[in-house]
Amino acid sequence: MDTHRQPGPTDARILDAAYEAIKEFGIAGATTKRIAKLAGCSEALIYKHFESKEQLILAVMVRRTPALGPALRTLSDNLGRGDLTERLAEFARAAVAFYASATPVGVGVMTEPSLLGGFRAMLAATGSGPHVPVRVLAGYLDAERRLGRLPESADPEALASMLMGACYHRAHLELFADLPVDRDDFADGVARMIVTR
Repeated sequence: MDTHRQPGPTDARILDAAYEAIKEFGIAGATTKRIAKLAGCSEALIYKHFESKEQLILAVMVRRTPALGPALRTLSDNLGRGDLTERLAEFARAAVAFYASATPVGVGVMTEPSLLGGFRAMLAATGSGPHVPVRVLAGYLDAERRLGRLPESADPEALASMLMGACYHRAHLELFADLPVDRDDFADGVARMIVTR
C-alpha cells in the first residue's frame, strides 16, 4: 500500500485517530481497538485501509507530520538568491517543527524492536528515511558553495548534518523544558553558524 497517496475521508479519520492515540498512549498503547474507537469505525475497517499496524504508523509519520519536502523545495527554488542566512533560518524553523511533531511517533518506533525492523524495510522500499533530508540539504549547500555563497572549504555534508542535528536536538529540548531562547532566535543563530563556519 502506498503510504504517500492522498488519504480519503476514512483514511484521514483513521490517521487522525492514530496520531492522537500515539500522542496520548504511545505506540504500544495505540492499539487498533483504541484507534478504531477514536475514529468511530471498526478495527476491520482499519485493516481494509492499512495492511498492518506498522503500515498505519508509517502513514501517520508520512502524512500527519509537517513535511520537510516543501521547505527543501523552497531552498532549491531560491538557489543563489536572497540572504542565505535567512533562507537557512526559515528551513531550521520548519525542521524543528517537523521533529517536534514527528517525535511522539518516531520515539515509539525506536523503542519497539518489533516495529523498527519493519519500518526500516518500509523506509528502504519507499526510498525515504531520516537520511534523505540531510542528503538533499547537503546537495543544496554544495550548490550554494559552488556559487560562492559558502566558503570553498565548507563541507556540505557536515554542515547539513550539523543543521539537522541541531534542529532535532532543539525539538527534543522543547519537550522537557521552557527554553530561554525562542525557536526563531534559535533558527537565526544556527543559520548564522552554518553560513559563517
